Amino acid sequence: MENVTKRLYEALFLVDSAEAASDWQGINDHVKKIIERNEAEILSIRKWDERPLAYPIMGRKRGTYILVYFNALCVKLGAIERDAQLSERILRVIILRGDHITPEDMAKDTPAILAEKHLIKPVAVEIAAVAAIEEDDDEEVPGIEEQV
Repeated sequence: MENVTKRLYEALFLVDSAEAASDWQGINDHVKKIIERNEAEILSIRKWDERPLAYPIMGRKRGTYILVYFNALCVKLGAIERDAQLSERILRVIILRGDHITPEDMAKDTPAILAEKHLIKPVAVEIAAVAAIEEDDDEEVPGIEEQV
């Protein structure tokens, strides 16, 4: 029998933002259960970000992404993906091999954490700032009417 080793993987789970906001612990436990049921060892699990979707998925227009780093046997990945696809709470999942990921990469702050720390501005704040700048630019320039 071949000696099979566990490898590092990075997974991004997409869930409904409304459900994540109302039952974050339940969603988090559900994702953990899917991974641990398939004999994987979770190294890190946290909220990556909440964003509008490029197109509606199952009627949802916004999604919350959960970033998970875990060690697993490669033969278990299909079962993890299948369990996520069969789940009514998970809209999408992508799993990538993470051989290149270092512990420092796993510890980096996610966009959600940076927003909580106020190190990056939410999109709504940036849009308001741009609108305010554009309003200032719309002031009348003396003598412009004469040139037209």
